[in-house]
Amino acid sequence: MHIAAISGSLRTDSINTRLLRNAQLFAPEGMTVDVIDISAIPLFNGDVESAGLPEAVRIVKDQVLRADGLLLATPEYNYTYSGVIKNALDWLSRGPDRPFPGKPVAVVSASPGNFGGIRAQTELRRLMHGLGAHVLPQPELIVPQAPSKFDEQGILIDERTQTTYRTLLNNFRDLINCLQQGYVP
Repeated sequence: MHIAAISGSLRTDSINTRLLRNAQLFAPEGMTVDVIDISAIPLFNGDVESAGLPEAVRIVKDQVLRADGLLLATPEYNYTYSGVIKNALDWLSRGPDRPFPGKPVAVVSASPGNFGGIRAQTELRRLMHGLGAHVLPQPELIVPQAPSKFDEQGILIDERTQTTYRTLLNNFRDLINCLQQGYVP
């Protein structure tokens, strides 16, 4: 089972990208997680789209289409998800090959603040439902005061967060298996 993962932050040492990289450590047996780089995706522009799909968009879209599921991590900016992730999702949702209808999606968030990105995560979940994805409902992985929960190498060291992450990834595996067998929970 292969999971594509997209971070809504382009920062080199983003805590949300760290969170995705840690999914590789906590994934159940048989699940692989590939963190996709979206930094080369241009700002959405209908003129650019009509001239042909940019190569960076095509590459990411192909990766998401081939994946069994999509794991999204978003920072919270001004009470919602980042423009970076919105831009990527706008590009990916267009054209004849649309990866989101029926795609299993899990959403996580991390923030240096006390709310852990919950408002951004709630909004991103709503958006993904609107795009036709099957969004994993529980558990919600919200990581407040996130910098204190990683070591210097970016490894998640908070045991409670690790437990929740493992549960989320196991539930995500189960959702994907159900959908692959034709059962819609």
